Amino acid sequence: MEQLKLVAVSAGLSSPSSTRLLADRLADAAQERLAEQDRKVEVEVVELRDLATAIANNLVTGFPSPALGAAIDAVTGADGVITVTPVFTASYSGLFKSFFDLIDPQALTGKPVLIAATGGTARHSLVLDHALRPLFAYLRALVVPTAVYAASEDWGSGGDEYTEGLPTRIRRAGGELAGLMVTTRDARDARAEESGEATDYERQLADLRFD
Repeated sequence: MEQLKLVAVSAGLSSPSSTRLLADRLADAAQERLAEQDRKVEVEVVELRDLATAIANNLVTGFPSPALGAAIDAVTGADGVITVTPVFTASYSGLFKSFFDLIDPQALTGKPVLIAATGGTARHSLVLDHALRPLFAYLRALVVPTAVYAASEDWGSGGDEYTEGLPTRIRRAGGELAGLMVTTRDARDARAEESGEATDYERQLADLRFD
């Protein structure tokens, strides 16, 4: 059974960053759920902060730097993707959007994607549904049902009788992503196996015709 690949994209600008922290927590939750299913996973985090200049240059020149090209390849080649952006002016950051503008529109088709965001106030939580979910729906990604928003007051909070705490939402979203990663990977492997069997059969027929 081949190892799965999970890539988390963090668009945080500061260091340390609550955006990166949320990306790490979500990746840990998905990794834990996959471990429960005896599935091995490699986790890679793409920090857009380190690629900001390369992203801008690529938008102008049309050519990615080696580091940016490797980041794009990691995202498009992953079995699952976690995307986390800080909220700027009630939407995703320009750095976040610019990175995904560089990815081929077909490259995320059918790929499990978990969307998440951070902000200073809970009032910006709607960014998940009015900005992030439409973006990845346009890219035809398989967006995880549970999206995660973390306001400043959510860190260290266990929630209340009306609202689930951040740790609970992280675990649920990570579990959903893990489930979709396994399902889509197994389906792709099954299709590849069927294709290989068909090719072998066609080769055998060809050999018979030449006898």
